[in-house]
Amino acid sequence: MKYVVAFSGGLDSTTLLYHLRAEGHDVKALSADYGQRHGAREGRAAEEIAELLGVERRVVNLTALVEFFGRNSLSDAAVPVPAGAYSEDSMKQTTVPNRNMVLLSVGLAWAASLHFDGVAFGAHGGEYTPYPDCQPAFAEAMDKAAAVCDWRPLSVLAPFATWSKGEIVKRGAELGVPFHLTWSCYAGGETPCGVCGTCVDRAGAFKEAGMKDEG
Repeated sequence: MKYVVAFSGGLDSTTLLYHLRAEGHDVKALSADYGQRHGAREGRAAEEIAELLGVERRVVNLTALVEFFGRNSLSDAAVPVPAGAYSEDSMKQTTVPNRNMVLLSVGLAWAASLHFDGVAFGAHGGEYTPYPDCQPAFAEAMDKAAAVCDWRPLSVLAPFATWSKGEIVKRGAELGVPFHLTWSCYAGGETPCGVCGTCVDRAGAFKEAGMKDEG
């Protein structure tokens, strides 16, 4: 099978690339510039990993949509990134409205033009309430839409949708994922801040997996 993978260069999407390749699938990587404050650093990580794997990576420019995303701490530099472990309130502050649907839609268009089988993204579960567009129900709905969006059925894969992030780390370790190359911080600096929700979440995942994070 052949899939376009929504790829940020983060821990989850990088493990997904390795996971799908290990299962024998052909993949291409699709990244997005939606005005995220951490975009430059995230993009460098994604490019380095794609080059290491020999996977074609393209970047879709979604910056024209920033004005439609409202106030959130990822695409609006005036909104500070909340510190501390994820909570419902902090997740709402870091929610870019409908981001995954937008990116998956572009991925499906590319997949259709390539005559690929569909798209895949690294949504996962965990102890906290997942973002709305990372829940299994969202992935299932997108999969149903993908089946009727083109002349031939496409699909949306979210193989980690019920996994914890620690389980993703374990799978990545099995596959030899270069965790030190991945990027998981929202703050926008050159080194991880260590205190934003995704930094805290990453640290917890490696703790759950009983591993040391070399990133």
